Amino acid sequence: MDMLYNSETFSVMHLQMQETEFLPSRPDVPVLARHGFEIVDKRSGKELFLEGSWAEQFQAHLRAWQENSPTQEEVEDTLAGYAELAQNPLVMH
Repeated sequence: MDMLYNSETFSVMHLQMQETEFLPSRPDVPVLARHGFEIVDKRSGKELFLEGSWAEQFQAHLRAWQENSPTQEEVEDTLAGYAELAQNPLVMH
């Protein structure tokens, strides 16, 4: 898990399994590898996990940001667009 961005309003984490994991109850059954991005909207207390084509689209934004060095406002505006999809309340555990 890598923290990619953290501000007063958003945080973005990249989640990627590095090695094969197995179910605790069935050590012979591998857990599906999940690769994606978690976006936390600190204003609303909600989080969103992007995987599949959504993660690919977000990764394209990341590549563009690496090339163009956006302002914090541009990054926050993009994250706010994704955050509109957030349904899950942020739960600390």
